[in-house]
Amino acid sequence: MKVFLNFLAAMVLLTATSCSNESELTISNQNEDQQDSLTPVTVRVGDFSMSMEDFSDETTRAVESPETYKNVKALTLAFYNSDGTQAYCSTQLKADNTTYTTFGSFSLTLPGGSYKMIVLGYNSEYPVVFNSMSDVSFGEDKSRELFCYTQDVVVSVKTPVDLTATLNRIVTKLNVSSSDKLTADVKKIRISLSKGGKSFNPLTGFATSDAGLVSDVTVTADVGKTTLCSVNFFIAGDEETMNVTIETLDADDKVIFSKVAENVPFKRNRVTILKGAMYDGRATGAFTLETDWSTAYEGTF
Repeated sequence: MKVFLNFLAAMVLLTATSCSNESELTISNQNEDQQDSLTPVTVRVGDFSMSMEDFSDETTRAVESPETYKNVKALTLAFYNSDGTQAYCSTQLKADNTTYTTFGSFSLTLPGGSYKMIVLGYNSEYPVVFNSMSDVSFGEDKSRELFCYTQDVVVSVKTPVDLTATLNRIVTKLNVSSSDKLTADVKKIRISLSKGGKSFNPLTGFATSDAGLVSDVTVTADVGKTTLCSVNFFIAGDEETMNVTIETLDADDKVIFSKVAENVPFKRNRVTILKGAMYDGRATGAFTLETDWSTAYEGTF
């Protein structure tokens, strides 16, 4: 009976869809004959492609390696069979060197066949969740800066495969900056977006839901200082326009200030900045819009 229970436990581990450490290989849809004809596959993550230089204050180069770019803390590699089942999934955590030999280099074996390869690099110390090949999320965590690469791969029996992936950023980002100084009664800032979402389809780079999202940010700035809050999220196309509601809340979550900025433009791999007075009781709540992906434009809402 003990042997049978151990066998069941092993089968449960093999069928799990969450990503494991690199040393733990998950392969599905293979029989005993396929086990004898596995092909070595090597995937190396190259530089991150950054077509927009000012996405973060620290990023000024066109490309950057996974080892040096501080906003990528994890790399996930997944292979999917042609029927949509997961054949392999592994995550390397930069802070945990037991999950990799060289950060950004994966070694594995796969049976001969056709696969969809998905490579993700992101600013989180927790592996992303693969709900399916076309639906990935950060689980209960907030969305983070994320880079993605996908490729169709054909594996021939016993013919080694060596691949290189250059990842592109697919998130958009909102920065909400105050033009006035933080007051003692404000403990939280709530940013509500009328469109976009937290989960994404790595095959398209678009959000899997366009229903909008709410992000609560605990204020850590000192009283008397200006504040900056950021939200990373996914949109349903290369560009999307939506309403943004900005609220300040006290310790009891009571709304102190509220303002809706209408028709705010967003674009993948770009930052949109809303700046205005949030804490001065005499403020009208007007916000200036700045974007770094088009000709300089400023407007009030």
